[in-house]
Amino acid sequence: MHSEKASLGLRLAAWGGLLFLHFPILIILLYAFNTEDAAFSFPPKGFTLKWFSVAFSRPDVLEAIKLSLQVACLATLIALLLGTLAAAALYRRSFFGKESISLMLILPIALPGIITGIALLAAFKQLGIEPGIFTIVVGHATFCVVIVYNNVIARLRRTSQSLIEASMDLGADGWQTFRYIILPNLGSALLAGGMLAFALSFDEIIVTTFTAGHERTLPIWLLNQLSRPRDVPVTNVVAMLVMLLTMLPILGAYYLTRGGESVAGSGK
Repeated sequence: MHSEKASLGLRLAAWGGLLFLHFPILIILLYAFNTEDAAFSFPPKGFTLKWFSVAFSRPDVLEAIKLSLQVACLATLIALLLGTLAAAALYRRSFFGKESISLMLILPIALPGIITGIALLAAFKQLGIEPGIFTIVVGHATFCVVIVYNNVIARLRRTSQSLIEASMDLGADGWQTFRYIILPNLGSALLAGGMLAFALSFDEIIVTTFTAGHERTLPIWLLNQLSRPRDVPVTNVVAMLVMLLTMLPILGAYYLTRGGESVAGSGK
């Protein structure tokens, strides 16, 4: 009986914590549909879809969305390539400096964003590179690589080495072994890592602030909107869009990787 009461208390505390964390998000979702003459009132005075058409008819909003999508896609592609290669190089063998390389890979996401942003800005200035789309993509890729690396190396460690050895014993060359054995085992890990990297890049603002120059991604556009109270309804609509575009890949990545322990050759 005592354990049942404790379990119920923990569940209530967990749901209460989740409600507390998500309550501001629910408010934004609610006010995205609020009527024009009641933008700051509570409770909302009406329901309208007007602000969606207003938001998507504004060139500054569309340009910010386009730029954020371009940056997120490029950063994700770089992260998939570098993260996969790094995981393949580090997961099997021990060598001098391996731990240092692993630490360097993880450091950009472990450090506060402002430290990473300042470091990147200083490096770009030393190299004479002007801030722009290129610097934003490089900045985002530095921490997106970690996401892909962690997913891929975890899956590689669960993949039985005997599968690879059996493939080679049966006459398959390196490319055939990679295509038919390794890649199918890495498929969901790569997809999940890419989705998480895309979501992380799409709504990144701290590193972007230091590397964007005159470019305005969607999060920077939202930050600038804080000084324009008359645009609050449009801002709420765009904020809801950002939340949806980041929440869906994260949920997809969760469902793709939650059964990863049963991957073929995991040694079960």
